[in-house]
Amino acid sequence: MVEFFPLPPSNLAQGATYYQPLQTSPAHVEMGDSAVRVMTDLKEVMAVTIGPEKTVDAARERMVRHRVRLLLVIDDQETVLGLVTATDILGEKPLQLIQKSGGRREDILVRHIMTPQGNLEVLCMKDVAAAKVGHIVATLKKCGRQHALVVDTEGPGQAQQVRGIFSTSQVSKLLGTEIQALGIAQTFAEIQAQLAK
Repeated sequence: MVEFFPLPPSNLAQGATYYQPLQTSPAHVEMGDSAVRVMTDLKEVMAVTIGPEKTVDAARERMVRHRVRLLLVIDDQETVLGLVTATDILGEKPLQLIQKSGGRREDILVRHIMTPQGNLEVLCMKDVAAAKVGHIVATLKKCGRQHALVVDTEGPGQAQQVRGIFSTSQVSKLLGTEIQALGIAQTFAEIQAQLAK
């Protein structure tokens, strides 16, 4: 039987700092800068996730705690099932669901309002690596979305992995100007309808 001993404590030294993620946001970017500068790189920043059976209120609390507006929805094997945004939680989706099916807000689960994997369009990391910030702005405007996911693969035949996230609020902040999208589309069909107009 291994015996465990407590570690010796000490006082925090005056002037101590703390470790921060490797990725730091630039103070300002231009449209001609590399797109990677405005991408949240999940190789350097931990993704914030939630399970599909959690309530929308739990999802909202998680977003507030982590200061994000998007959660990846994952299963027990860490497979991405979809995503849920602050707009999904605070917008019309919960009200429409209550009107349609009845029930109470506290009964609404993430899986009821998330955008499922089959409706998610993604950008490829190899394209993003060669792109400029202006390309990302044009993409977000065209799709009418607040976020865009970036995927990468370890090699040929390997499964996709979500590598990064673009956020219109983050890009707008770094550019110093608001990005005006076509409208917030919720599904691929709505994106197509927006683009057809």
